[in-house]
Amino acid sequence: MFFELIGTVVAGAAAALLVWALNRMLGGRLPKWLIPASAGVAMLLATISSEYSWFNRTQATMPQGLVVAQAIEEAAFYRPWTYAKPYVNRFVAVDQATIRRHPDQPGQRIVELVFYGRWARTAKAPVLFDCPAMKRADIVDGVEFGADGAALNVTWRDVAEDDPILQAACAEV
Repeated sequence: MFFELIGTVVAGAAAALLVWALNRMLGGRLPKWLIPASAGVAMLLATISSEYSWFNRTQATMPQGLVVAQAIEEAAFYRPWTYAKPYVNRFVAVDQATIRRHPDQPGQRIVELVFYGRWARTAKAPVLFDCPAMKRADIVDGVEFGADGAALNVTWRDVAEDDPILQAACAEV
């Protein structure tokens, strides 16, 4: 966040300096308001560029084994350009490298979901998926596993067959 702020300020200063130099070369023919206006436009464009590139930059730095399962796009009234092209401000990744299975429960697997958000801390949550039954259960306090790997004290929720998180969690790696 700090580096983005510095980048935005530098973009504004560079644009203002460029317009100032152009005005000097033209003998002061440009209107005086053009210098701060160009700085403001450059800062706005730098901010927009940062918003739209966050997802790709974050995805490029993810550890191997993490697969983006679902990206959530956002549009806001105070960012009118997002209505033309919404930007990704959070997403869910499945850690396929740490999938855990029990031999007696071949259709079930415990998967770490990693939640990324713009201006938010990254969070992880273990989730139990029953792939053939298309169900999921959050692994919270009180959840236990029997000797045969069966989950006890879980609350199963039905998941649509085309759910991207279910598909990523149940994909064979």
